[in-house]
Amino acid sequence: MIKLFVGLGNPGPEYEATRHNAGFWWVDALARELKVNLAMDKGYHGYVARTTVHGQTVWLLQPQTFMNLSGKSVAALARFFKIAPNEILVAHDELDIAPGQVKLKFGGSHAGHNGLRDIHAQLGSGDYWRLRLGVGHPGNKADVVNWVLKKPSQDDRIAMEQCIDRSLKALPAFLAGDMDKATLLVHTSKPPRAHAPQALRDTPPSPAVAPADTLPPATGTTLPEGAP
Repeated sequence: MIKLFVGLGNPGPEYEATRHNAGFWWVDALARELKVNLAMDKGYHGYVARTTVHGQTVWLLQPQTFMNLSGKSVAALARFFKIAPNEILVAHDELDIAPGQVKLKFGGSHAGHNGLRDIHAQLGSGDYWRLRLGVGHPGNKADVVNWVLKKPSQDDRIAMEQCIDRSLKALPAFLAGDMDKATLLVHTSKPPRAHAPQALRDTPPSPAVAPADTLPPATGTTLPEGAP
């Protein structure tokens, strides 16, 4: 089962609403779901919450070390409570996934994500779970840093928040250790299909217009040749 849920981001109000803090948003939503409050714990270099589910202790963590040193916080808590890498889930922003979409992955490389890079280094392993929250890509690699440190558009933020809410449907599977089911739930969690506004749905269809060559000849006054 997952014993430690980590959300990645940067501390401080100037970063709170940026794309890079999508992991923080996810842990905030998880805390609401579990009805727990996160509190600063300097021993683990982050905001921490602890609860018990089915007799098992579960931890929530938001490292406050800045993204590049996230592993310092994760490793401190995991080692003290003897939590194995495969019992850790890290929620983070993902450039290669569109806003409103999410993917669950186990192991693999850090793919250049600085928070994951440090977790790899501090745990000495990449064998932990990642919940990849889509933030989209700016299209140019040179723009990536500015992109993740800026706020998403209102539409993208709404899509991301809806995606976070849908992904929490997998929480019982995470807690039960049924990661196959959790993966299925996360990957089949699709955004709701867009509908036309009600006003448009209530408007009767326009009458069909016949092709020009089937229209009856026009009637009325014919202008004499050469008239303006």
